[in-house]
Amino acid sequence: MFIPNLLSAGSGGETKLRARIVIVEDEPDLRDAVAEYLGANGFDVTAVESAAALRTLIETEQFQLAILDIAMPGEDGLSLGRWLRAKMPIGIIYATAAGTALDRIVGLEIGADDYMVKPYELRELLARVRSVIRRVPQPESYRQSLLAAQPPRRTIAFGPFQADLDGRLVTGSSGAIIDLAKSEFDMLEVFLTRPNRLLSRTTISEAIGFAEDPESSRAVDIRIMRLRKKIEDDPANPKFLRTVRGEGYIFSLPGSEGY
Repeated sequence: MFIPNLLSAGSGGETKLRARIVIVEDEPDLRDAVAEYLGANGFDVTAVESAAALRTLIETEQFQLAILDIAMPGEDGLSLGRWLRAKMPIGIIYATAAGTALDRIVGLEIGADDYMVKPYELRELLARVRSVIRRVPQPESYRQSLLAAQPPRRTIAFGPFQADLDGRLVTGSSGAIIDLAKSEFDMLEVFLTRPNRLLSRTTISEAIGFAEDPESSRAVDIRIMRLRKKIEDDPANPKFLRTVRGEGYIFSLPGSEGY
């Protein structure tokens, strides 16, 4: 039984990769209830009825967490958990109706991350699931999937420079890092994301969060002067950050349109 991640689709079609959980439980009603509840709370959930079914599934699937019933027909959860631990980095939560100290001690000794006594509250299980997933090292394939799901970094080239807006880093033609103060990078980002557009001092002040006071225009001018010294060959005759007298500034970026 597979319960799709009900939160996998974000606004605008964005896909958010969520942790995968497998449930091994021989009681159908409990198995379905847990799978549905965890699926509704943002996880991709697969539920099977036996250890044998999980062993077959693991041949082609990877999971970040397993919830294992201890007392099952055939192979029990403790043996299954020991096999899983030897095979891959995976979080394990044991569940049992017995609740005996022996079960708990054995389960923890063979590497369980947590232990639930049936019947249990689904909200408590959810809290324990989230806690375990935060602590468990993720498989390399899962980490690669996370990286692939991330949007590309925002980079903009101008002249010999490359600006990484997400990394807040500017490099020159040789790859050397251009030393920009936070306020200078903030100013540059305003212009790079609004190229070839006339920006007034008031617009610039608001974009970088300057307080509205009589000195804000002067503060903009000072930062632009400092920025020019770092990105212009001739700051007195700038080719990127040009002044429109009495109006404001324009950042010239050939091939780009303001937006």
